[in-house]
Amino acid sequence: MPNPLSRRFIRTLALGSTLLFLARASSAQLSPASPPIADPADTRFQGVHEDWTSPALTGSHLMPVRPLAGFVDDTHSGYTVELLQVQWRWGDPLDLYVMKPKGVKKPPVILYLYGYPTDTDIFRNDAYEDLVTKNGYAAVGFVSALTGHRYHDRPMKDWIISELQECLATSAHDVQMVLNYLAARGDLDMNRVGMFAQGSGASIAILASAVDPRIKVLEALDPWGDWPIWMATSPFVPEDERAEYVKPEFLKKVAALEPVDWLPKIQAKKFRLDNELFETNTPKAAKEKLRAAAPAGASVVLYKNMEEFKAAFQDGKNLEWIQHELQSLPEPGASH
Repeated sequence: MPNPLSRRFIRTLALGSTLLFLARASSAQLSPASPPIADPADTRFQGVHEDWTSPALTGSHLMPVRPLAGFVDDTHSGYTVELLQVQWRWGDPLDLYVMKPKGVKKPPVILYLYGYPTDTDIFRNDAYEDLVTKNGYAAVGFVSALTGHRYHDRPMKDWIISELQECLATSAHDVQMVLNYLAARGDLDMNRVGMFAQGSGASIAILASAVDPRIKVLEALDPWGDWPIWMATSPFVPEDERAEYVKPEFLKKVAALEPVDWLPKIQAKKFRLDNELFETNTPKAAKEKLRAAAPAGASVVLYKNMEEFKAAFQDGKNLEWIQHELQSLPEPGASH
């Protein structure tokens, strides 16, 4: 079994004045992990069970415990950054970054979920924090299952592709549990919730939006999907592992979490699908199938080359769409 580092690729995405290191990054997870060992002293999650066959929470029972405060950085002139650790299942604490603009009472909030293997480093970048909060919007960032700090106590052979059903289902559940936590805080405008997601994160966001109407505006950049084609032809899949992932039993497990099937069910009031035509992790045929499945009224934006893509994302231009759509939402109870 190859080291997970051999599975990753680097690319940079220009967003404002920063470079965001996204899906193809070679990162973290440098040490072998031991198999999980249950801590008999930790009884907080007894009774937790989780349905990996659906992105909905209805068949699962997760138990959130009191968040642990990491730090609050109040040293910036325009915003604050809060790090919390939230948890609702055994052995999987999740670092949650809450970035809020100063002087804005109950700001709209945008969730950010980047693709594997992006870790939380981006949420600690001053330029990024300023960019996502400077127009009066709060930003909340976290990573998906088996990614970055969430990869631990597992055999090295386990990674996002081999455990795709688990990663997709639990991460879609995480999005909804994060929304539950944010609603309980009381300091954010939960009638104006947006989400920007990329790569595997975009696939997870599609699943979450299909079962949770609280995500009012969604922008998905290069989602993975069309699993039979993706597993058979994506260069992201290691050749020495591909045979396992095209077996009927593997594809049957992930079929219930197929973004192509969930796309038409998205409940976001505004949805935008961005495709880099030059990006190769998702094969051309799969991209076309995903675009064809987009719900009526969706916006589809195609970037033919990196120059077009950089121009669209430079200085946070891409954020203008999601922020405008959130601001345009009618007030609760307003006739429309």
